Amino acid sequence: MAAVKPKVYKKGGEQRFGKGFSREELKKVKLSSKEAMRLQIPVDYRRRTAHEENIKVIKTLLENKKAETKSKRKAKS
Repeated sequence: MAAVKPKVYKKGGEQRFGKGFSREELKKVKLSSKEAMRLQIPVDYRRRTAHEENIKVIKTLLENKKAETKSKRKAKS
């Protein structure tokens, strides 16, 4: 899986890539930090902000993971 980095905003409104997704963003997707680490989703415990763009990224990641696991299960049968 390719490394996914969340977008973070600087004070001037500039975007940059962060070190991981915040706990608030994970909560909104109903994912614990332990589950995120198991799924190789980076978590930044220092961040407190929740950006809608990052929440959408996490949702698409989870959907892709679910699709991969379903296809793997079918292939084994």
